[in-house]
Amino acid sequence: MEHPHARAGRSPRGAASRCPWRAGCVAGATGGSVHRTGSEFQPKQGVATCGVKRQYMGCAGRVANGINTVHLSYVRERTGHALIGARQWIPAEHLADPRTAAGMGLPPELEFRTKGELAIDLCVDAYADGLVFDVVCGDEVYGNCTPLREFFEQRGQAYVLRVASTFMIDLPSGERLTRAQAVTLLAADTRRWEVRSAGAGSKGQRWYAWAWIATASPRHHLLVRRHLHTGELALHYCHVPEGQPVTKTRLIRAAGLRWPVEECFEFGKDHFGLDQCQARLHAATARHTVLVMAALAVCAVTAAHLRDRTDSQAAPPSTPDQPPPPEPGLIPLTVHEVKRLLADALHHPRPPGHATRGSWCGTGPNSSRGEAG
Repeated sequence: MEHPHARAGRSPRGAASRCPWRAGCVAGATGGSVHRTGSEFQPKQGVATCGVKRQYMGCAGRVANGINTVHLSYVRERTGHALIGARQWIPAEHLADPRTAAGMGLPPELEFRTKGELAIDLCVDAYADGLVFDVVCGDEVYGNCTPLREFFEQRGQAYVLRVASTFMIDLPSGERLTRAQAVTLLAADTRRWEVRSAGAGSKGQRWYAWAWIATASPRHHLLVRRHLHTGELALHYCHVPEGQPVTKTRLIRAAGLRWPVEECFEFGKDHFGLDQCQARLHAATARHTVLVMAALAVCAVTAAHLRDRTDSQAAPPSTPDQPPPPEPGLIPLTVHEVKRLLADALHHPRPPGHATRGSWCGTGPNSSRGEAG
C-alpha cells in the first residue's frame, strides 16, 4: 500500500486528499448512512500560500485573506462522524498565471474546478472506495450546482441540499416560482407547519417548524425549515429515487445533520491542527490535510467501537422530584479523550535533564550558549 503522502502529491488534479484505507476504516466502524459536503476556511497572511485569496470567510464572518477546502464528511447519527475526503479550491487566476502557479507548486495539468465540481470528484472517489450513502447533504453552494444534483440523480442517490431563496421550482399546477415565492403562497397556512426536532445538539434537541411542499416531479420536494424564535427560513431541495421511502421524518433527519460536519472541523482545528499548517506549496498542504483527517478518523473509529463499553450513564429522571442516582456513571468516550489517551500511551519518557540539555543551541564550544548547555 502506497504512502498517503504519495497519493496526495500525485493526484490527477493535484488537490485530492483521499486514502482508501482511511475511508474504508471509517465506513466499517461507523456503518454510516449520510455524507455531507462542506467548505472549510483557513485564514492566511500574505499572497504566497497556495490558493490564498481575499474571500468571504465563514469562520471569520467577513471578507478576509485565506484558503478554502471542500471536505466530505461521513456521518451516522448517534454513532460517529469523520472527514473522509478533501480537495482544495484553487482560484482561476492562480492557474492562469504560470509564474504564480509554479511558485505555489500547482501541477501543470491542474484545471479550475468550482466547489460543486470538487464535490463531484470527492463523491466519485468515495463511491470507488465502496462507500454507500443513504442521503447526501450540502449547503447552498452545492445545492445551487446543477451538475452536482444531476450527478446524484443519475446515480440514484437521495439528497437534501440547501438552496437559495431565488432558486426556481416547478409546482404541480404548472407554475414556476422562486423558492421564496413558493413558501409565501403554499406554506402561509399554519396547518402546513409541524414542529419537529432536527436532532440532538450540544444543548439538547433542536426544535424547528417544518413545511413540506410538493413539486411537479414526484421525486423532488421542497423542505422548509423555520426558526421558532427568529422566523429565519432554510430551504432544502430534496430528491428521493424511485423505490425508496419518501417521508418527512427521513428528510428532516438528514437536513439536521449539519452540526456533525461543523464538529469535524472544530475537532480537526482544535485538536489535530487542521488550520495550523505552515506549508505553502500545493502538495505539502494536501499531505498535511491527509494526516489530520487520518488522525481524526482513527480517534472517531475508536470512540465508535468503544461507545457501548464506555457509556455507563444513569437513566434520566422520570419525575421532577426523583432523587439523583448514587452512581451517575460516565459519558461515552469522546474523540478528544481518545486523542489524549493515545498521546499518553505513545509518550516516550525522557532521561532526567533532557529538556535542559536540549534547550540551548550554542554555535561553538566557546560560546556562552555552548558553555551553558
